[in-house]
Amino acid sequence: MKNIFLSLLFTFTSTNILYAKTNVVVSILPQQTFVNAIGKDKVNISVMVKPGNSPHTYEPKPSQMRAITKADIYFSIGVEFEKAWLPKFINQNHNMNIVNLSSNINKTKDPHIWTSPTKVKVIVKTIYDTLVQIDSKNKTYYKKNYDNFIADIGKTDLQIRTILKDTPKDTKFMVFHPAWGYFAKDYNLIQLSIEVDGKSPKPRQIANLIKKAREEKITAILTAPEFSTKIAKQIANELNIKVIKITPLNPRWSDNLINLANTIKK
Repeated sequence: MKNIFLSLLFTFTSTNILYAKTNVVVSILPQQTFVNAIGKDKVNISVMVKPGNSPHTYEPKPSQMRAITKADIYFSIGVEFEKAWLPKFINQNHNMNIVNLSSNINKTKDPHIWTSPTKVKVIVKTIYDTLVQIDSKNKTYYKKNYDNFIADIGKTDLQIRTILKDTPKDTKFMVFHPAWGYFAKDYNLIQLSIEVDGKSPKPRQIANLIKKAREEKITAILTAPEFSTKIAKQIANELNIKVIKITPLNPRWSDNLINLANTIKK
């Protein structure tokens, strides 16, 4: 009886070890998409910033702090709330690997690097390298997923370029929060931001924006659910144009950028 019990215990323990998943925490939903594309059923993923919240001001909930205690990896990406919270996460779990997905990217002050297909290729390479380092026995599995996703990124980029093929170089589009700078650079576009240094514009600045929008024949203003639309609607009403909600935090990363391209094209 004792031998049977020990045999069952060994089998149960071996099975758990064999099928143990890597616990990953990420800051925002697009990261979840990228990690899942490479790790698939070999990873458990927890996301800090839930839909409708801003990564600039987010404060994790107690349940999310508990997820930190179980994490093998935290993939940071340079969004604002991480400055205050990453040291606290490290204190919560000293064994957790902190990997900055923006470390190999030439950045501006804009943290929204995932809006650029070119930069997403760099992001997923870092994810792939990290998962292989943590879980080397599944390297072939991760490599196949990585190659497939790189191909998908290429298809997304090609589709966007096809959509924008007749859009003149340096075409301008207006946004409330300047989240699309890397996308604009990839496709030779220019974003005009309503926000000024992270703050809502003053009346004189609003007047200048309206004048600029008329000159550039702006047809819509892009806003995100994480921000107030009051000023955007004020400007749009003055110009008789649309306000379109599109968030850079959409987990359907590829569809979101294709939708953006269709909104901007001329």
